[in-house]
Amino acid sequence: MTTNSKIEWTEQTWNPTVGCTKVSPGCKHCYAETMSKRLQAMGAPGYDNGFKLTLLPNRLDAPLKRKKPTVYFVNSMSDVFHERVPFEYIDRIFEIITQTPQHTYQILTKRAARMAKYFSNRPVPANAWLGVSVEDQKYGLPRIEHLRSVDAQVRFLSVEPLLEALGEFDLKGIHWVIVGGESGPKARPMKTEWVESIQFQCEQQDVAFFFKQWGGWGADGKKRAKKANGRKLRGRTWDQMPELGALL
Repeated sequence: MTTNSKIEWTEQTWNPTVGCTKVSPGCKHCYAETMSKRLQAMGAPGYDNGFKLTLLPNRLDAPLKRKKPTVYFVNSMSDVFHERVPFEYIDRIFEIITQTPQHTYQILTKRAARMAKYFSNRPVPANAWLGVSVEDQKYGLPRIEHLRSVDAQVRFLSVEPLLEALGEFDLKGIHWVIVGGESGPKARPMKTEWVESIQFQCEQQDVAFFFKQWGGWGADGKKRAKKANGRKLRGRTWDQMPELGALL
């Protein structure tokens, strides 16, 4: 089972695992938790346990059935490298990825150390993009070094929700940075200067920059509907994607 995605930087989602647990401030208002509870109430397949971590091996072969090249966000409703997902099951996920070279798979984790451990003795398929969440300095920035240690074709950062200024940080070995503010009724504000600092550093270090959204707070510091705040930064839309083929 795969689902068309409304996420601006991907095409479809593939969730062979659902459910998760909170590990850092970025998890506080988790959209996947809210969505899981809604799907459970609707009786949707796979969500019998709500947001409790659940492996769904019946979904593993879904990408095999799609011949059209597709960009998949893997486990949008979970974390591939969650501590309770056995390496043997992660092996099965990456076997499917290897068997479908026509597709591109975007894998994002907050368990960067476990991801690095997994790939310490395994190759990363060429069609797998690996990323880490970077929501703040204390929890987010240390994940970058773990990501940098993995020999992936594309390494990316999801700086969403951006909760504070990140200051200056090293983007060596990183190919793509996505930035976004938090949405939802309890969204925490994101300041314009925080975003502009990251965009400037991406430009200086030749890294693709993608601005996903302002979220629940606009560039003017006012709270309103996410759609009304839009996606523009300094009057333009930033939709840069990583250039394929060149490892830094």
